[in-house]
Amino acid sequence: MGIHVIKMPDIGEGIAEVELVMWHVKVGDAVTEDMVLADVMTDKATIEIPSPVHGTVAMLGGTAGQVMAVGADLIHIEVEGAGNLKPQSAAAAAPGHGAAAAQAPGSASASARASAAAPDSSAPPSLALPASPAPAAAVARPAAAPAGGSSAAHTSAPARVAREAGERPLASPAVRKRAWDMGVELQFVHGSGPAGRILDADLDAYVARGAQGATGAVAGGYREIHTEQTIPLIGLRRKIAQKMQEAKRRIPHFSYVEEIDVTELESLRARMNEQWGKERGKLTVLPLLARALVVALRQFPQMNARFDDDAGFVTQYGAVHLGVATQTDSGLMVSVMRHAEARDLWSCAAEIGRLADAARTGKATREELSGSTITITSLGALGGIVTTPVINHPEVAIIGVNKIVERPMVRNGGLVIRKMMNLSSSFDHRVIDGMHAAQFVQAIRALLECPAMLFVE
Repeated sequence: MGIHVIKMPDIGEGIAEVELVMWHVKVGDAVTEDMVLADVMTDKATIEIPSPVHGTVAMLGGTAGQVMAVGADLIHIEVEGAGNLKPQSAAAAAPGHGAAAAQAPGSASASARASAAAPDSSAPPSLALPASPAPAAAVARPAAAPAGGSSAAHTSAPARVAREAGERPLASPAVRKRAWDMGVELQFVHGSGPAGRILDADLDAYVARGAQGATGAVAGGYREIHTEQTIPLIGLRRKIAQKMQEAKRRIPHFSYVEEIDVTELESLRARMNEQWGKERGKLTVLPLLARALVVALRQFPQMNARFDDDAGFVTQYGAVHLGVATQTDSGLMVSVMRHAEARDLWSCAAEIGRLADAARTGKATREELSGSTITITSLGALGGIVTTPVINHPEVAIIGVNKIVERPMVRNGGLVIRKMMNLSSSFDHRVIDGMHAAQFVQAIRALLECPAMLFVE
């Protein structure tokens, strides 16, 4: 028997460390070749790590949420034969690694468990997370401190009052509010007032007889209230937090909101879907907006750019690699539709749909999640009236789409119902002036309000 070591793989493109997101195995599990052992994350792409051998898990090299260096020991697997962990490597390894290699096979797993339980000192201290990803147990606050009494009074349950189902105990509004604040169910409190009315003194007596906090739903007459949980940010959620913090820290944002009449655009979209929807697929507003963006960028190329503020230069791009923000169960991801300027409406729609499905199912590759030059974000039907989107660093502009609503508008002195939509856009004020941002959005508005212009070359 021997130990086969699987190291954190080199994902490529100069990445020195990746985050361990999830284990699919635990110490003692039998594994087979090509079985997925763990999920790791770089940028926002999740990569599965398969097993190249058959064997038994002897040691896990890290915990979920830990950032590990490329080349670090990811997992030790006990295998038939010599394995690939050499004696000199074992001697140089951290305590626990050497024990796992030097001891007999029967004791290797136990030693590996001990080393797996110890924290990995190679992880950067600034990125360390709690050792276990399991949700923290809810901690309930005491409902009220007992007025006094022995420890036995704290462990005994309050005496309950037998009331018929549906019977409403008598109490004043003030007493009911106090009981609610204390977490006490009046159904179980004896009332000493007229006709069994519950008084403040009855609440005090009830608590003194056995109150010990709200630890269960209605157990002993107490509700579960004021629960607290500590939830570590790991995986995609942590990547999003880091990205948003970096963007807001480094980019002086300013936002510009414009109202757009999309009545004609929606009419055109409905006609196109009616005529070609079955054979080419249905169009949403996003492909039309992407087309308007591409056309407007010909006049304002400075918006299709990335700003390297460390080096102090802006790179403007001829190709439009359009980022499309996609909401997934794990969080917000920005998929990249490459060469939007070379696509027609249906190609845009198909690619946006494909990228969204890949992001939501966790199958998007790193290439599909990086390299955008300008981004569109939309909350769809939840788009609200105004948003202030955060720029996808190191880009310099982001276009936010709000929902389409019918509103009364004054046209030619008359009141008409029009379909209106707001664009809420943000820009990097270091390299984009307010006037140019307004002109850019106005160019998009002109194209969307007269959609025939989208197809005029």
